[in-house]
This record gives sequence, C-alpha cells and structure tokens, in this order.
Amino acid sequence: MKNRTLLMAMLVIIMAACQAPADEAQMAIKMPPGLDLMNMDTASNPKEDFYQFANGQWLEKTKIPEKEGRWGGFPELREKNNIMMLGIMERSAENPAFKDGSDERKAVDFFAVGMDSSLAERAGIKPIEKWVAKINQATDTKSIVQVIGEMHMTGYSPFHGVNSFANLMDSKTNSLYVGNGGLGLPNRDYYTKTDEKSVEIREKYVIHLAKMLDLIGESDTEAKATAIMAIENELALASLTPIESRNIPALYNPMTVGQLEEIVPSIDWTAYLTQVGVDLSRVDTLIVTQPKFMGAVESILANTAMEDVKSYLKWNVANQASNFLNNEMVQTDFDFYSKTIRGTNEMRPRWERVLGSTNGVIGEAIGKVYVAETFPPEAKASAEEMVGNLMKAFDARIKNLPWMTEETKQQALKKLNNLTVKIGYPSKWKDYSTLSVETSGERYSYLDNMENAWKWQFAENIKEVGEPVDKEEWGMNPQTVNAYFNPLNNEIVFPAAILQPPFYNYTADAAVNYGGMGAVIGHEISHGFDDQGSRFDFEGNMVDWWSATDKEQFQARTAKLVAQFDAYEPLDSVNVQGELTLGENIGDLGGLNAAYDALQIYLLENGRPEMIDGFTPEQRLFISWATIWRTKYRDETLRTQILTDPHSPGMFRAVGPLENMESFFTTFDIKEGDPLWKAPEDRVIIW
Repeated sequence: MKNRTLLMAMLVIIMAACQAPADEAQMAIKMPPGLDLMNMDTASNPKEDFYQFANGQWLEKTKIPEKEGRWGGFPELREKNNIMMLGIMERSAENPAFKDGSDERKAVDFFAVGMDSSLAERAGIKPIEKWVAKINQATDTKSIVQVIGEMHMTGYSPFHGVNSFANLMDSKTNSLYVGNGGLGLPNRDYYTKTDEKSVEIREKYVIHLAKMLDLIGESDTEAKATAIMAIENELALASLTPIESRNIPALYNPMTVGQLEEIVPSIDWTAYLTQVGVDLSRVDTLIVTQPKFMGAVESILANTAMEDVKSYLKWNVANQASNFLNNEMVQTDFDFYSKTIRGTNEMRPRWERVLGSTNGVIGEAIGKVYVAETFPPEAKASAEEMVGNLMKAFDARIKNLPWMTEETKQQALKKLNNLTVKIGYPSKWKDYSTLSVETSGERYSYLDNMENAWKWQFAENIKEVGEPVDKEEWGMNPQTVNAYFNPLNNEIVFPAAILQPPFYNYTADAAVNYGGMGAVIGHEISHGFDDQGSRFDFEGNMVDWWSATDKEQFQARTAKLVAQFDAYEPLDSVNVQGELTLGENIGDLGGLNAAYDALQIYLLENGRPEMIDGFTPEQRLFISWATIWRTKYRDETLRTQILTDPHSPGMFRAVGPLENMESFFTTFDIKEGDPLWKAPEDRVIIW
C-alpha cells in the first residue's frame, strides 16, 4: 500500500486459481481436476447470471479470512504456495549443501533474522536512529539533498527517485530515469477526492503520521504531521492522475542534466547523481517522467521551512522501515494501512510477512530450490504446447480482423512472431555474492538486512545506466503466483508458481486448462496489443506502427469497452474506472477469445472428448474462466482496488468479456430476450 518511487509501470496481470476436485458426495460423474461442481450453482440459469451459475455455492459458503481484504482463487493459491515455500525454507536451513556465503544460505539467514521477533523487540527503533541523527544534522538545503541522496541509495524514496531502465525509444539500451515518489497515501486521488470516505481517510492519515512520529521520539507531533501532509499534498497535486499515468508517451521527457537543473536548481544534479553512483560519462540525456512533479520538489525545497522538510524525511524513513522494526511500529502501521485502507481485521502471521520480504529481495536464491522441487519438465512442456496453440489462434485472429487494413496487420503479425516466451524460471540466476546478510555484530537486525538488500538492489540497477539491456533477466521470481508482459522486451513471462495445480494441471481436462491458464496466456499476448502495448513495435521500441485509419478504429472500439466497465458499480457511487482498467480489460477480452480458438485447435489435433458432468468442452472452458476470477471483497479493499488498481474487480473480469463473445452466446444458447444477450452491433470486438 505504501508509495515507492514509480518510474515506469510494467503491465502485470494478477492471476487466480481453480478449486480442487469436488468431494465424493457430489460426484455423480467424476470431474477433471480444476472444475468443481460443489462450487457451482447449477440451479441458476447461465443465461441470466453466469457468475452465480459458475460460482454460486462458493460465494455462499466462502468467508474472507480475517487477515485478508479479499479472497478468491489467487489468494488461495498464494497461500498454498507460501506454505510450500515455508517448507522449502525450513528444509534449506538443514541442508548441508548450502554452505555459508552461498546464495541459498543467505536467503535462509535473511529469513531467520526476520523471524527473530525477540531481536526486533530488543532493537526497538535503534536501527533508524542513524537516519534521524543524519536528518537532524542537516543545516541547509545542500546538506538536506546529501541526506536525500543517501536515503535513495539505501532504498528510501522521499520526493523523487532514480533508476536504470530500458529506453522507450531504444529498448536495447538502459537509460537513467528520474521519477516521482514520496507519497504516503496510495496515489494522487487520495489527496484530492472530496467524498466523505476520502476526507475521513485523510483525517485518519494525519493522526497516523503524528502517532508514528511520536513512536520514533519526535515532539510536537500534531504540528509536524500537519506540515508533512501539506508537503505531500503539494506533491500529489503536481502528480499525474492514475489514468494520466497510463499515457506512456507523456512519461518520456528526455533532457540534459542542465535542463533538469533549471527545473530543480535547489539540487546540484551533477553532485547528486555522482553521489548515488551514476557514471555521468554514460549519460547524455536522462528521462524525467513527470516534469511538473519535479517543479513541485523545487518549490518545497526552496520555500518550505527546513524543519518541516526534516519532519517529512523522518516520516519517510519511519513509514518504509516500520514493518521491519518492533511490534509497536508494525502494529501501528497495520492499523492504518491494512485496517483503515483495506479493511483487514487481522495481521498476517510473521512467517508470511518475512517470507514475502525474503522473496522480494533475494528471491531467485531460493527460487532455484523451489523449481527443483515443484516444477517437473512435463509441466513446462505442456505449457509450451498451450502457448503454441494460443500463438496460432492469435495469428489467425489478426489475419481475419475485418476492421484492420492489411498494412497494419502485417506489422501486428511481425510483432506477434517476434514475441519472446519465458516459462518457469530464468536461464541464468542472479548472483547475490556481493549482498551482505548480517547474523551478528553491530548491524544485526531485520531492518539492517533489509537496508543492505535495498542498497544492493539500487547499486546493481544504477550501474546498468548506458549498458545494453539484459534480455535474459526476469522481473519476477519463479515462486511468484503471477505473470506479465514486458513491452520493451516484447516478451510474456510465466513463473513456475502459476503453472502449478490447482491453478494449472498438465494432467487435467484440456478445456479447463484452456479456460484458466490458456486464457491467461492469451491475456498476456493481448497486452502486446492493448492501448499501451500497441504503442511498441516488434523490437520493443515506442514506435507508431499504426495507420491513421486503423488507429481511429481501434480507439472507437476501446471507447466502447471503457463505457462498458464504467457502468459497473460494485459499491454505492463507486464505479469501476474503465480508462484505468482498459489495458487489462482488452487483455481479458483478447485472451479469452484466443483461448477459445486455441481449444478448437487442440481438439482438432487430439480429438473431441465426451461431455463431462453434462458440459461440452466449450462450456467447461467458459465455466473455468468464470471460476478463476471469483472473488469476495471487504468494502474498503474493493474501494481501494477501484481507485488504485488497473485490474477490474474479479466479478467483472469473470463476465465482462463474455458479454462481447458470439462463441459464448452460441455455447450456452443465449438469444435475444435473454438477460445476458447483447446485440451484435453493441458488442466490443477488438482482437
């Protein structure tokens, strides 16, 4: 929930899992793995409420765990995967093959230090006292900026941030980006919306600021909290909205160091960049994602009282460090960010939280062990076959598009045919040999190890400025239950964890797999052609390969999809944001269409099976799709997702694409007059 520096949004799809097989009492006919009749409401009419038909019994009997803000297939799989990872960590700790200094032993040690709650209590807030002292010692803007630079090098994110990332116009080379950060609320909207709930959250946020400052030993905390809120409000007002941030060309503002210095003269950019480790001999230009935001940074540094800026920096440290300190800091953080923002009633157990941190900073080290234990070659081979059929289906769909000219089709096919697919795990693993994990001594605490990891990550990233992009590098660990499309590499990536039962089972009925994992693969392919991915060519460069006529057609069709999702109102006066979620909605629509066609390719090659539980393969595909997105929400979590997340809520992902698919209407014999019927001229057809 906390705002870290945002320099470039990667398009990531959150996945969900199918349920386990039905129990014996309901097994009139045995169901294949992944489709569970006990979770369906077969008494409901699929022509009226398909979501209820596919998930009715699950919705009735499922309760959201107290530690969660939402519950569904994805959280279920994540929890099962976490339990599996905990066992791997415990076995790795006893494995004599993992010697001191090895990457695996560092991961085990990092986890063990994080799990030592008594150590955290003994340390108290001492691990951040060095930062409070440094901030207090600053006497002018120059020394404040030096502290900010040191904070950035160690992973904290006051005001702005810098990192190395592929150049949008030359995706083979890493460039230096300067981006916005430093907000304690999730995004700009939380500072600007005037509805009753937003006002209430801001009031509670200021109270939270004061309490956290009090815990780190500050005085006059109410006044300081008000001053911090004023600084963050100025930064927020200068930030792009979540929807504006999706306009990737607007984030590409190359300029020289001198030009940036004209916007923010209070920072000596040559000195700052040298301090954080940038080799300026490799920097002809840098890319500023939000120049207006950087203007607000200058305004604050030049016009705000020094003591208020210091309070803001102390809050930034306390906020980011809180989860790695003593219980009082952890609980206070939870009370605001989880209870108030997400509506979660119970904190996750320590092992889950520490495991998440371990995966975040040294994940590939233990990912090697995870892959060896959980990901057989057969699973990868089966997934590769499915990807092949999805690619064939997408190829045919592009060739048969009635609205696109032949010239643009050829460019789209060129991009499709140059798509890189990564499945399971990377071809080379990260080297953590220079990462320090302390198990004794003066810098022996959970937070100190986190800071070591953050500093290592920052240094590893910043040294890549001006270097060729490593196309073999992964953006996720193998044990991550997720998948993504990277437009700059023109690649789709599926970690091993999402290719595990019960979400995906290489021995299961093909229709169920194509409705689940197949549609997800299709979704990631579709991201290459959504409103953002379509801005990039086959090499990953931000090059316009569209004809003017085709672009108009595309925008007209996506506008209809925006309107469809804008109309969904899961909470009173809180509607889904069709523009914010457009890319994911295009991905779902294109992915499910391609999955349906890919299933036909599979059935043609392998033979058509009998009906199972009274359902045809096509019906099982659509039921499987609806089940993977079943989700129950707490109101606060749902509201937060709508305001911040580019993914639509699960119940609308389950049914939104279906409204536009002739194959769905045919499969369930839905005709004019049925509640789910949508006239052909009103349907959204893109890919």
